[in-house]
Amino acid sequence: MTDVTAAVTDAVDEELVRQLTERARAEGLQLAGEGGLLQKLTKLVMESALDGELDDHLGYGKHDPAGRDGGNSRNGRRSKTLLTEAGPVEISVPRDRDGSFEPRIVAKRQRRLTGVDDLVISLSAKGLTHGEIAAHLAEVYGAEVSKQTISTITDRVLEGMGEWQNRPLDPVYPVIFIDCVNVKIRDGQVANRPIYVALAVTVDGTREILGLWAGEHGDGEGAKYWLRVLTEIKNRGVADCCILVCDGLKGLPDAVAAVWPQTVVQTCIVHLLRNSFRYASKKDWSQIAKDLKPVYTAPSEAAALDRFAEFSGKWEKRYPAIIGLWTNAWAEFVPFLQFDNEIRTVICTTNAIESINARIRRAVNARGHFPTEQSALKCVYLAIMSLDPTGKGRKRWSNRWKAALNAFEITFDGRLSAGRS
Repeated sequence: MTDVTAAVTDAVDEELVRQLTERARAEGLQLAGEGGLLQKLTKLVMESALDGELDDHLGYGKHDPAGRDGGNSRNGRRSKTLLTEAGPVEISVPRDRDGSFEPRIVAKRQRRLTGVDDLVISLSAKGLTHGEIAAHLAEVYGAEVSKQTISTITDRVLEGMGEWQNRPLDPVYPVIFIDCVNVKIRDGQVANRPIYVALAVTVDGTREILGLWAGEHGDGEGAKYWLRVLTEIKNRGVADCCILVCDGLKGLPDAVAAVWPQTVVQTCIVHLLRNSFRYASKKDWSQIAKDLKPVYTAPSEAAALDRFAEFSGKWEKRYPAIIGLWTNAWAEFVPFLQFDNEIRTVICTTNAIESINARIRRAVNARGHFPTEQSALKCVYLAIMSLDPTGKGRKRWSNRWKAALNAFEITFDGRLSAGRS
């Protein structure tokens, strides 16, 4: 019987919506915009809800004889303009005589519905500047919203960002990637500052962003900085990590050895290749990539050394900086060669972090530069929160994870299952 009632109710609701839409069309009333159907419906719904709240507060309805006993009672209405997703809507808010009524659906001094705040945060996460968001709201919704108001709305995420940055983490991760996104911060003068992103692959084969950290002033972070970052991650529950992948971050290997002594520090092969191209003419990129592939796909370190010697003999005279780059990174590159192909695939994948970095960079580049470090972190956090946690890319990653998980279990002596027990 309940299902039948629900079906009838849904049918009535759909019929009501259809009738309202047809009537609006017949009367030449537009759906959105100033004076449109959505604005009128929003006003009607909000005022009805406020009247209902006041009824609950007073304990009796309008025109009810129970209100004649001299106690608290209705005391007129006041006008208030709300910014909604349908545009500015003027509503009439009921008042009570002793001023004790505190509406919940539209709180005192509230000027925006939460949907507008969510819209602003969503647009900010997609990389729009505060000026662009203000222009969008004015054009689409006819609402004038200052840049300061938009900044105030997006500042609401800071509390959530703090909770997210300090949330508990898994006890063990197969792989943690640490990558850097450079932002411009206007602190006296505009200067590049790094923001580090730690992305982990979980035991279940999903991806999880562990946190964000702003780099310190100067030429780079040393072991002391990285010891603080890794200790923070460890204090949040991460007792072990099999492989940590990074791009030649100074001081990081020493900090890893202190926090997770068993963890293998591996240079990022993708970054190593990209950095190689920086020193070469673009016309040589495809050939250099082809000649380097036998080095990082070699079955052993001895074979890799032979292939690298061949590469050096061909390219050292023209591009000595590439040879120096690989020579200096060799100690952190070598561990890669001992791994099963399934593990190599996980380490080498570009999809794992590149899709995230692309979203972050779009948001960062749209801003140009930031007034403070906190505003830059807020922008990056919003970009991360806008990622779809159930996207197809993550499903594909999970589908091919089982073979890699077995390889990790064997290579790292059961540390993954031991860490979860």
